[in-house]
Amino acid sequence: MSEFRTGVRVGVDVGKARIGVARCDPLGMLATPVETVARDASGSADVARIVEIADEQNALEIVVGLPLSLSGSSTASTDDAVLFAQRLADAARRPVRLVDERLSTVTAHSAMRDNGRSQKRSRKIIDQVAAVIILQHAIDTEKSTSAPPGTRVTTTPES
Repeated sequence: MSEFRTGVRVGVDVGKARIGVARCDPLGMLATPVETVARDASGSADVARIVEIADEQNALEIVVGLPLSLSGSSTASTDDAVLFAQRLADAARRPVRLVDERLSTVTAHSAMRDNGRSQKRSRKIIDQVAAVIILQHAIDTEKSTSAPPGTRVTTTPES
């Protein structure tokens, strides 16, 4: 087993319209929200912005939430997240990892409700909160297992 790696990680919650982005501190202890990036269905501005954030943070890696169904099977959202993670891996010049994110958005909505925020008022930040939950789970998992979380996304060989 390896030791816990220190270094900033960037967490990503991929949605149909928006992408939540979070980061952790350089010691890998606490995830915090960064921003919500608009999804760019016809281009790559979303990937470019996330790579820019990772570069600004000098991130060790990018962690992308993998939205499996409760039974663990793939859904359309799972396939979308995998494709997005592949695009990130090809552009990021750093490791990209997929981590199970079942219920992260539900947990984020619950946390916002518990803090007195309506779903409508939370819409602009809910994706960031989900990204924080995904990233915090990933760093906590790595601390407890001494192994990087999830599955590393391989880059596409250039033709």
